[in-house]
Amino acid sequence: MGLKLLRLAATLLSPGPASPASGADAQGAVLRATAHHPSTAPPSAHHLDALLAFGRGSRLSAAALASAFTDRLRAAAAGGGDAAVALKCLVALRVLLARGAFILRDQLLVALLRHPASGRNPLALAAFPLGRSFAAASWVRFSARLLEVLLLLPDASCDPEHLTALPNPHLVSELAAFASVAAAVRQAPPPSCAPQAHALVWEAIRLAEEDRVTAERNIAARVREMSERIDTLGLADAMELVCVLKRVEEGAASPPEWKWAGLDEAVVADARRLRERAEEVLLRRTEQDRRLLRRDPAWSASARVAMLPARAGDGAAVRFGSSRWSGTVPSWR
Repeated sequence: MGLKLLRLAATLLSPGPASPASGADAQGAVLRATAHHPSTAPPSAHHLDALLAFGRGSRLSAAALASAFTDRLRAAAAGGGDAAVALKCLVALRVLLARGAFILRDQLLVALLRHPASGRNPLALAAFPLGRSFAAASWVRFSARLLEVLLLLPDASCDPEHLTALPNPHLVSELAAFASVAAAVRQAPPPSCAPQAHALVWEAIRLAEEDRVTAERNIAARVREMSERIDTLGLADAMELVCVLKRVEEGAASPPEWKWAGLDEAVVADARRLRERAEEVLLRRTEQDRRLLRRDPAWSASARVAMLPARAGDGAAVRFGSSRWSGTVPSWR
């Protein structure tokens, strides 16, 4: 019993891991990490560590931090707009989403996509006032839009076993999601909005380049996997894949200002070859459906009711549902 009491006392008296849960603690941590001065410096490492500690506590602790960030972003966008504070918030949020514990990322996702109190999206900063800090404000607009796209990404992996287990529609959907990230990165502001002495802007550039590299890696892995199963695509999936791959091909044209913002030429070339094969599959599936309809024109009409009963209770069958597409190639097998 004495040993148990000693352990309990040690637990209660020891500081333990930093896991503040109160709203005031969260507000203070966010204010320190996103202070206006110095306006050109990114959040420091020890301030980011303090923010990450909120993910090692309870769900209430993580929710308090998420709420503090949404309040800080809303205040920074009010009036004339404080570009330095807003950009520091976005840089810190990007780090928390990449390195934070699951509980913290989960709470940030809920709070940032639509704030539970106001129903307003805190990342809707496309009209952020440019004001005097034109460079920082331009990167606020860009970083907020990129973060919105990143929040919608699935929990994906480049592991071949993971990709092999995905049905065709899911694989195409993930490819489309990462293509959206690549397209968002290509909208980066021009170099004139990145002064050499502005360390905060260059930190935002570094993070955006990391997102572009990650998206490129995931696109390449899904293009390879889809190339292996291209002949299993149904009509709808083939059509969707062609549209997504055309968007990937557009990523070959790097913005003239930023060479880092475009996709690798080898990845785009693989996507182009896959798109050509997908168009062939699309033509085949379309012709197969036309042949199916021509072979038996009766199936093109509605077959909802095959036979109506002469009177109630005589046991005659009533058939519902159309079997018009029976015998066609499934979308995944």
